Amino acid sequence: MKIIWKQENKPHMKVCEKEGVTFLTYPEFDKLPGLVHGFSTRLGGCSEGIYASMNLSFSRGDKEEAVKENYRRISAALGFLPEDIVTSDQTHTANVRVVTEKDRGNGITKPRPYTDVDGMVTNVPGLVLATFYADCVPLYLVDPVHKAVGLSHSGWRGTAAGIGEVTVEALRKNYGSDPADIYAAVGPSICQECYEVSEDVIVEFQKAFSPELWPELFYKKQDGKYQLNLWEANRQIFLRAGILPEHISMPGICTCCNPDFLFSHRASKGKRGNLGAFLGIRK
Repeated sequence: MKIIWKQENKPHMKVCEKEGVTFLTYPEFDKLPGLVHGFSTRLGGCSEGIYASMNLSFSRGDKEEAVKENYRRISAALGFLPEDIVTSDQTHTANVRVVTEKDRGNGITKPRPYTDVDGMVTNVPGLVLATFYADCVPLYLVDPVHKAVGLSHSGWRGTAAGIGEVTVEALRKNYGSDPADIYAAVGPSICQECYEVSEDVIVEFQKAFSPELWPELFYKKQDGKYQLNLWEANRQIFLRAGILPEHISMPGICTCCNPDFLFSHRASKGKRGNLGAFLGIRK
């Protein structure tokens, strides 16, 4: 399968395959000891039809037994157990939850006791945070000094609300993280060339970002619509939060440009499964 990569001359994510499952990792994160991380692709699961094949959503109409088997497979490939996972409840907020041992298995082996959670942070070894995607932006944060991690879902609303910065602040407040120590990554999501938005969305970004950044974040087309760069917007949010530019990894891969490799809501017109981002500290 041919993969279309963006941002030439920059480091990209790495395509990995283990036990028949294909997933993506960050080379910079691979250098950090004691970390488990990855991003699923469509390949290596058992779901069928529009969900083929590694669908990780229980709520889009796929067979429950297929989704459970997909979790078993992706967990084995990345090196943890499904019961170690703690899932988000994404509703495009900037809410970030502190995850503790009692949350183990939430959304996988037991119901979630919370709603409206788009981001999570933890310092509990053995827990694996999981958030879900089909064009929105995954945000990974790792503090190797205090051994804490954060993982957040950032669509355009979450990006305008600065959930990346909120997650950095949650790491600082709860674990003493210094932003200068944190490694961050923007995950596979829709690129600027594919992401057309209306003016009401751009107004929110004009409120959230200083005018000198606007040319990097969006441009207007002749039809009055705009093309929005969520990758750069979230990179700027990380910089604003105090993360060093050399500590920020970019994805280099667009969900919408690669609909056979990654689920894309726009490319499939909503007929799709979900991808998963995973991040945790090994026991």
